[in-house]
Amino acid sequence: MTQQDTVERILHSATVLFSERGFAETSLRTITGMAGVNLAAVNYHFGSKKGLIQAVFSRFLDPVLVKLTPELEQLEASDAKLDKTELIRLSLSAMIDSSKELGEDPQRFMRLLGLAYTQTQEHLRHFLVGRYGEGLQRLLSLMHKSQPKLSSVEFYWRLYFMLGAAVFTLSSFDAIRAILQEDFQQDTELDEALAMLVPAMAGLLDGQQRD
Repeated sequence: MTQQDTVERILHSATVLFSERGFAETSLRTITGMAGVNLAAVNYHFGSKKGLIQAVFSRFLDPVLVKLTPELEQLEASDAKLDKTELIRLSLSAMIDSSKELGEDPQRFMRLLGLAYTQTQEHLRHFLVGRYGEGLQRLLSLMHKSQPKLSSVEFYWRLYFMLGAAVFTLSSFDAIRAILQEDFQQDTELDEALAMLVPAMAGLLDGQQRD
């Protein structure tokens, strides 16, 4: 097994287990057991459990940024009116496509993203801001420009309403889909759900500032 194979096995196992059990609830021994490597391999390649958690996020977010940055730069240079729906579609597509290219279920990344906000992982939030803050700020700036009448506070909350809708829907997609099949004898593929989710998220961002 090459070092790259070892790294990929550890990252995949960590992705699966962290998304299913949470960060604190998943031990390094459980991860190495699933990956079929020894504990020393984690320490050698990642330094610590914190380093492994950060590497799991980098594995997803680095390719997302590669896909999204040229699109955002093009929008920044354009004189056309910014379309919030297109910004949301580009962001979701970059996340879904990057997950699939890694051979990972997109639901896992959305669960991890939700855990980043709901579990106490200050080191992770600092890491994400430090490494991806500039790219995120570029996206947020464009979104706010698409809704200039919203105050900064209301825009902030609407962003989290959108994020909540995306994280819940995509991280729980299989369960929601199963309920639809059982209760209504109908099915919806992920692409079909995304086509409905994007305008719904845009609606959460849309609107005038409250009186």
